[in-house]
Amino acid sequence: MRITTPRWMPGNGAMRAVALEVLIHGPLSRSEVARRLDLSPGSLTRLSTPLLESGLLVEAGEQVDGRVGRPSQLLDVVPSSRRFIGMKLMADEVVGVTTDLRANVLSTEARSLPDRAPDAVADVIADLTRSLARGAPEVMALGIGIGGFLGEHGLVLSAPFLGWDDVQLGAMIEARTGIPTLVENDLVAFTEYEHWFGAGRGLDRFAVVTLGAGVGYGLVIHDEIVRNDEFGIGLVGHWPLDPFGPVCSEGHRGCAKAVLTDTAIVHAVSQALGRSVSYPEALDLAAAGEPAARRVIDDAGRGLGRLLAAVANLTMPQTVILGGEGVRLAEVAREAISLGIAGDRDPRTRPIPLTIRSGENIEWCRGAACVAVQAFVLGRRSSEG
Repeated sequence: MRITTPRWMPGNGAMRAVALEVLIHGPLSRSEVARRLDLSPGSLTRLSTPLLESGLLVEAGEQVDGRVGRPSQLLDVVPSSRRFIGMKLMADEVVGVTTDLRANVLSTEARSLPDRAPDAVADVIADLTRSLARGAPEVMALGIGIGGFLGEHGLVLSAPFLGWDDVQLGAMIEARTGIPTLVENDLVAFTEYEHWFGAGRGLDRFAVVTLGAGVGYGLVIHDEIVRNDEFGIGLVGHWPLDPFGPVCSEGHRGCAKAVLTDTAIVHAVSQALGRSVSYPEALDLAAAGEPAARRVIDDAGRGLGRLLAAVANLTMPQTVILGGEGVRLAEVAREAISLGIAGDRDPRTRPIPLTIRSGENIEWCRGAACVAVQAFVLGRRSSEG
């Protein structure tokens, strides 16, 4: 199957603002779009006409405008009119999904990585891309989420789990597939999905905490992810939780990395039991009441509660979203988490609204696809910045 390079949506910033408003919040009446963007009816018509002609927007019936008592035309996108691919790149596997324009997952596939060399990984990603694109409408863009420290234009500065430094992954994939490719930190991608289409949609500020091989933290304030050149280092992993806790690889005692990661929990339970256990087994044992496992999981739960309390105290989010492959800790250690939160929160504060995701890889892939959707709608390309 030949994949052609898609044409990116034309238009100026105001036109993109109209498309974005309808994509994220639609269907919306014309009058509501005009109000939200401070546009005159004539300006909205001028800006929306090319979007309607391109098929990106459609007129989706009428709604009575309560302020003036007459019907107003609804504008919406046709989610199925565009296709995107999102992938999560891991140490031994790459998982991918196809989505529509609102990052709803339509199909999923996975490939193992027989070799971690950049060219070998790029070949696997290209093969998976061709398979996911087969039989679907033209793919507009491809997003790849990776747990690492990234530069501009798809450059992977450092991905320790793959042994990579300074790998031009975006350019390598574009050369193999002809599809505009965005490479993004997986936590940023996960947060962007929640920002545009998930539990953070329409909120002024919210936070994301992910659990698994590392501890991740994302924050959105005033419609923007808070980030700088240090994002991707995993700074929240250094947050102190237990002054008497275990020591992490950087020499910090009782930090989030030493208490909350799946590696830390597996090590503590295995050491207590005198045999090796997996992360799911450690949680199963704790849920069944095994004393040593229960103690380790509850200690981790209290640590997570303290981390959530710190996030709430410092940033006052409207909600906190918990995700990542280790997120089952939030279920098994629910009571301990509540105790950890209560210990570091003023009793006059309201409960922290929590949204707990499933922890499946498909959620990371959906985030990567959202980055691709954003690039399409906002007119960005990895090779152009």
